[in-house]
Amino acid sequence: MARMKFICDAERCIECNGCVTACKNENEVPWGVNRRRVVTLNDGVPGEKSISVACMHCSDAPCMAVCPVNCFYRTEEGVVLHDKDVCIGCGYCSYACPFGAPQFPSKGTFGVRGKMDKCTFCAGGPEKNGSQAEFEKYGRNRLAEGKLPACAEMCSTKALLAGDGDMVADIFRTRVVARGKGAEVWGWGTAYGNSGTATPPAGGAGTSAPNAQPSGGKS
Repeated sequence: MARMKFICDAERCIECNGCVTACKNENEVPWGVNRRRVVTLNDGVPGEKSISVACMHCSDAPCMAVCPVNCFYRTEEGVVLHDKDVCIGCGYCSYACPFGAPQFPSKGTFGVRGKMDKCTFCAGGPEKNGSQAEFEKYGRNRLAEGKLPACAEMCSTKALLAGDGDMVADIFRTRVVARGKGAEVWGWGTAYGNSGTATPPAGGAGTSAPNAQPSGGKS
């Protein structure tokens, strides 16, 4: 069974926010919730890079570890999903997540938290595949339709890659060899573990060093 993973190629991202729009349109997420966003690293500094960020569906997901009601679960493809009927909106997952993925729509007076919402890798939720209930709670289940996440499919420069971890790692590695630069993979080591031995550069935690090739190995 393929292990689903994300990679964002910072050398190709043009900060168009097409992935953000695709996610919102495909899943009809609540107002104020951003399952995916584009951020700029080292903003204003020569050589700044932009990347697309969402839930990375970590191999050892901290959100799963801290949830007091165990609303999170992992699919056979390695996608981390959650059950909104179990979620109590405590917010522990938002503090634990290194990518800021959990989102909480405010409902009612005084900004009371609603049920947590996040990227599902377009894999729906615990409801029946393709059902209206699944779509209303979690968005489109594209994986059940044999499709990849809408954000990656709509990326005009193919900076955002999604799918089998082995395949996306091979694609990225081929690009790096061809252009001779840009081997940093933001978030890969944090989400999936880093098989490389080099020290992460100053770009920040979770950034793989140039000679630390992303491994699509089983995590």
